This record gives sequence, structure tokens and C-alpha cells, in this order.
Amino acid sequence: MKLPHVKVVPAVIAFIVTCIFWFVIAPPEGVDINAWRLLGIFVGTIVAIIGKALPIGGAAMIGILLVAITQVTNPGNPGKAMADALSGYSNTLIWLIGISFFISRGFIKTGLGARLAYHFVKMFGKKTLGISYGLSFAELVLSPVMPSNTARGGGVMYPINRSISESMGSYPDETSRRKLGAFLTLVAYQINVITSAMFITATAPNPLVTAGIRDVAKIDVSWSDWAIAAIVPGILAILIIPFVLYKLYPPEIKETPNAAEYAKKKLQEMGPIKLEEWIMIGVFFLLLFIWAGVPKLISSSPLFDIDPTAGAFVGLSVLLFSGVLTWDDLLKEKGAWDTVTWFASLVMMATFLNKLGIIAWFSNTVQTDIAKMGLGWVEASAILIVLYVYIHYLFASNTAHISALFASFFGVGVALGAPPLMFGLFLGFASSLCASITHYGTGSAPVLFGAGYVSMGEWWKWGLVVSILNLIVWVIGCAGWWKVLGYW
Repeated sequence: MKLPHVKVVPAVIAFIVTCIFWFVIAPPEGVDINAWRLLGIFVGTIVAIIGKALPIGGAAMIGILLVAITQVTNPGNPGKAMADALSGYSNTLIWLIGISFFISRGFIKTGLGARLAYHFVKMFGKKTLGISYGLSFAELVLSPVMPSNTARGGGVMYPINRSISESMGSYPDETSRRKLGAFLTLVAYQINVITSAMFITATAPNPLVTAGIRDVAKIDVSWSDWAIAAIVPGILAILIIPFVLYKLYPPEIKETPNAAEYAKKKLQEMGPIKLEEWIMIGVFFLLLFIWAGVPKLISSSPLFDIDPTAGAFVGLSVLLFSGVLTWDDLLKEKGAWDTVTWFASLVMMATFLNKLGIIAWFSNTVQTDIAKMGLGWVEASAILIVLYVYIHYLFASNTAHISALFASFFGVGVALGAPPLMFGLFLGFASSLCASITHYGTGSAPVLFGAGYVSMGEWWKWGLVVSILNLIVWVIGCAGWWKVLGYW
């Protein structure tokens, strides 16, 4: 019997890796045997996800199954072990991301996302560099309420990007790709990566970062904490990256008066803003109002202290009640259900690895090795961040990267003296920025690379350049902005 949905080799490797932790390698001194076995299940699950042995949700479900039946979190108590295995579903941030997926469907269904992008192109589209900035600002506006960078970059922005390129005679072939399409494709991807770093709700794995900061340092990072910390360095990067690519990887077409006319024509075809689009606009500002914590500033009453996930439910309820979205729309949003499923599994295992002492053991080991080098926390943090970013060459998923490495790297940095909030936030930003280096770095990469405008060599070359520039811009931007905020 053939199993087309299973990749046998990655599945076998994941199984072997898990077995090695269980039966071959004894736990280090001071590490509990069940904690070590849970690490084996976790690493095996990550290997299965990286190798795409199964769809990510399927691999995560098997991880939940193994935690439950092996009782590694609660030996001798199968009922409690089962409850532990399912405990990830009680994480409110996971549901915040899932509901945000549903809300982002409204932007696509109503056409509001495309309308917004065309407006920016109409405003800035007389020059090629202006088009890139117009599309970048459209991406920025959409990012707080579209947690799928794949849906944002591939579902909303990519079709517009390609339509504009083809309208200017730039097609994914060797004779015309460099006219416009190659430049816009590279900018679109790099800006997608940057906006993913700017808001907790801009890409699905970001809640894993906040969960790691909370578990290791006992610090709760709110939506507004993250957004405020990232807004200045993020905008600096959005302003700088397109200009640098324009100079280093210039399009052949510099003047694009037709692009503005094309966008104007598409807007005329769309007609005036429809009622469902106005409702989406209202929900957009309502969510920003709640997530930014404005109600708490209005009144100290507990009724005004609205949890971000509860706020997301409010926005979704408005869309359902008004008919902008239907229950069928929600059922068809596979990305949301898939994300909730595998997030629950990975968050659960990461949480218990911390509770059982694995993260502390790894942190102490690495801390000892770095301490022998005699470095201060600034130098040590820089080494950790560079390693953390460029190890992403081995990952095809931000989620797998964060799940496997964030808590450990964060724990080491804190143990070496790095300020927990500052280091955690920057490492969180780096968790998205690292995706810039390859054509498989995150979900939107295969969509944009697959368009055929940019060769693999060019993608990797300019991805490396942008990754270095991003680190410089974000370090300088964060240092200056966080000084103003009083973080240091």
C-alpha cells in the first residue's frame, strides 16, 4: 500500500532520532530520564517537521500521542499525562493567532487587502522605487491582522506584484525578468520578512517567542510591548532595504507611469468601497484599539481590561454577525486549524521541557562554554544572535527554528547577564529576520521564488546581504529607540 502523504526517509530518520534519545544516549548527569525522553520526542517531531515526513499538523498530533502514551510528563498517571499532552490547546496566544487567520480571510474575501495595495501603488507608482515603497507600506498596514505571512505575501501581495510587473512587460524569463519583476519580487519578500518581525500577530510562530520569554524569564510580553519596541527599527528597515536593493540590484525600468494608471484602472473596476469592506475597516481599527491596550487607559474597571484573544473573538464575532464571514469560511480556513493544531503540540512540549529542566541544563552547558571565553554579556549576546540567525540555513520553517532553539538561546543569554526583556525581544525579531537568507526560509518564500523572476543564486546572495544589513539596522534602531523608551 502506497502512502503518498508520508515521506518515508524523513519519517524513519525522525523515528531513529527519537529512539536514540530513548535507548542509546544516556541522559547527562543531573537530567531526569523522562525529561531526556521528552527531548527525544520533541527533537523527533522537529526532524519530522523539517523533513516534511508528514503535513506539519500530522507530525504534531503524533507528538501529542507519544507524550500521552509514554507518560513522560507524569509517569504512572495516564489521565494526567493525557491532560498534559493536550494542555497546549489552553494557550490563549495560540487561539489569538488562529482567530487572526480567520480575520485575515476577510481582507482577502472582501478585496480590501488588494484595494489597499492598489491605492499605495497609485500614490507612489510613477517610479519603480515608489512602487516598491507603495507595496511595502501596504504590507505593513496589513501585517498586524494577517498572521500568515504566506497569505499576506503570497495571497494578497504577490498577485498584485506580478500583475504590475507583467503590465510593464516584465515576465519570468531571462530576457525581461530584470526589467521590473525581479526587483519587486526580492523587495516583496524581504519586506514580508521585516513586517513579520514587527507584530506578534504578523506571523504565526511569534507567540512561541513570547511563551519562551514567559517560561524562562517570567516576563509577559503584550501585543503593544512588542509593537512599540519594533515599530522604529522596523520602519527604518522598510525605508532602507528597498533603496539598497534598488542600488545593488537595479531594475532596468526606472520610470513607471503606467503602473499608477494600472492601479487606478483596477480600483475603478473594483468600484466604490462596499459595505463589507467598511465593516472590515471598522474591525481592523477595533482590534488595534483593543490590542494596543487603549481601553485600559480609558478606565481602570476590570471590564476594560480586555485580553487580546478576547478582543480577537470580538472582531471575529462582528464579522460573523454581519455576514462578512460565514462559518463555512472559517471551516475552509485550513491554515488556521492547522496552526492551532501544531502550535499546541510544540508549545506543550517546549513548556514541559522547561518545567523538567532540559532548558536549564542546556543553558548552563552553553553558558559555561561561553563563560570560559571571558566575554561580557554584550559580546556573548552578539555571538548568540549571529549563530541563531544563520543556523536558519538548516531550517525550512520559522516555527521549527523557534521551537528547537529559542528557549535555549534565550536562557543562555539571560544567564550570561543579558537584560531579559531586551534580549528576548531582539531574539524574537531575529526569529523572523533570519528567514531572509534562503528561498525556503518561511512560507512566503516558495511562493515568491516560484514565480521565476529571481534565480536561486541571486536569492541567496541578496538574502545574505539583506540579512547582514537587517541586523545592523535593527541593532542601531533598537539601541536608539529603546534608549528613548528607557529600556536601558
